[in-house]
Amino acid sequence: MAKESLFNVLNNLVDLEELDVLDLFAGTGSITLEFASRGCKSVVSMDAEYRCIDYIEKTAKDFGFENIKTIRADVFRSLKSTKYSFDLIFADPPYNLKWLDQIPELIFKNGWLNKNAWLIVEHPQGYDFARHEFFIRQRDYGKVNFSFFKND
Repeated sequence: MAKESLFNVLNNLVDLEELDVLDLFAGTGSITLEFASRGCKSVVSMDAEYRCIDYIEKTAKDFGFENIKTIRADVFRSLKSTKYSFDLIFADPPYNLKWLDQIPELIFKNGWLNKNAWLIVEHPQGYDFARHEFFIRQRDYGKVNFSFFKND
C-alpha cells in the first residue's frame, strides 16, 4: 500500500519518463524495478550486498530492462566521496541504521541532486526532518513514512 501511494504522489509531482533515478539501499530492487517499469530514463541501484546487486541484475535481465545499472558499494562512503547527479533519489535505509538522519545532509552537501530534483527518504515513525532546509513534506502510511525534499 505504501509503495502504491508513493507512486501516486510521484505521478503528480514529476514526469517519470524524464528522470534519472538513484535507488539507495536498493535491497531486492522492488523500487528500482518499479521506476524502470514506469519508463524512467535510467535507474541506478546501489547496495553493499553482493547478493542484492546480483538479484537486481538477474531480474532486470529477465524482464528486459536496459535502463537499470547496479553499483555494489557502501552507500555512506559513496555519498561522501563519489559524485553523480540525479533527478530523483529514493533512499530506503535499514530502519535501525544509526546514521539514517544524516542521509539528506550528505546528499545535498555533496551535490547528488540536479536542480529541481527530489529526494525521498523512507523511514520509521519518530524521525522528523521538518527542520531540514530542503524538506517539503512527510507522508505517513502506518509504520512506513516518506519524507520529501526538493533541491530548488
